[in-house]
Amino acid sequence: MKITGTHFNYFFVCHRKLWLFANGIQMEHTSDLVYEGRLIHESSYPQRSDRYSEIEIEGIKIDYYDSKNKIIHEVKKSDKMEAAHEWQLKYYIYILKNNGIDNVRGLLEYPKLRRTEEISLSNRDINEIELCLSQITEILNSDKCPDRIKMSICKKCSYFDFCWSGEE
Repeated sequence: MKITGTHFNYFFVCHRKLWLFANGIQMEHTSDLVYEGRLIHESSYPQRSDRYSEIEIEGIKIDYYDSKNKIIHEVKKSDKMEAAHEWQLKYYIYILKNNGIDNVRGLLEYPKLRRTEEISLSNRDINEIELCLSQITEILNSDKCPDRIKMSICKKCSYFDFCWSGEE
């Protein structure tokens, strides 16, 4: 199985969510928050599709890649999961680097917050990504769904009802 940017992001958010998503239990289509994020992604920079390329390579899909300046633009609704967003973007840079595209940078954009974060990839990040890939593969290959862990983010997760129905 190819590890996508979504897999990589979910690894940093919740291992249970990662496993469920990878095993075909996908709840994102039921979430108003996911829909709102998609609207922000599509409407914040309407001219972007004309200027930048979409890239699909090794299971990842980058919506906005500026090939001239070697910049990936990643748009997110909120910075609540900023670490997961940063690592997803670093993973994209890692994949491009492994395919001969060097010196790529990323811009993590939060239009609602009017904030942009520049992301780059260090040798230390590469080592961390390779360790994460090993752990992600282990989770994806497991026959057992990881236990649920109650976190503050659970109530806004599209999998909340799946994980917590019937619980007080």
